[in-house]
Amino acid sequence: MDNDRIEREIFIAASIQTVWMLINQPAWWVGDAPGPDRVQVDGNRVVAETKYGKFPVLIEQMDRPNCLACRWASSFPGEEPTEGNSTLVEFTLTEKDGGTLLKVVESGFSKLSVSELEQRKFLQGNVSGWLQQLEVLKKRAEQ
Repeated sequence: MDNDRIEREIFIAASIQTVWMLINQPAWWVGDAPGPDRVQVDGNRVVAETKYGKFPVLIEQMDRPNCLACRWASSFPGEEPTEGNSTLVEFTLTEKDGGTLLKVVESGFSKLSVSELEQRKFLQGNVSGWLQQLEVLKKRAEQ
C-alpha cells in the first residue's frame, strides 16, 4: 500500500490550552461532526457511541497540552482495538503566531488485516472525516 497514513495540519486562532481542552474530550472525533452521541470513560479506555455503532478508543499517550495518541478500530465497529484492526491517531499541538498549530496523523492502514483494496477504502473514508472534524474543532475553538 502506497499510503499508510493521513496527515493534516490546521492553524487555530486560539490558545494551546483552549485547543487542548477540546482535543482532550474523550473520542471527540468519532462519528459525524460534532462527535459521538454518547461517551463512556473507563480509565484509558473510552467507548464512543454513534449511529455507526460503538467504537472503543484506547488512550496510549498523553502529554498535556502538547500530545495525545489514541488507538481505535474505526472500520470495525464494536471491536476492541488490536494489532490487526486498528490505527493510531496522534494529535500534536504547538504554539504559533498567537494561536495553535494542530497536527493530526492517523497511521497503520497497511497493517489492517483486510485486503489492500479495503485498506485504501478505509483510509479514504477517514481522509474526508478528518477534514470535516478539524473544521468543526477550529470553529469551536475560535468562538
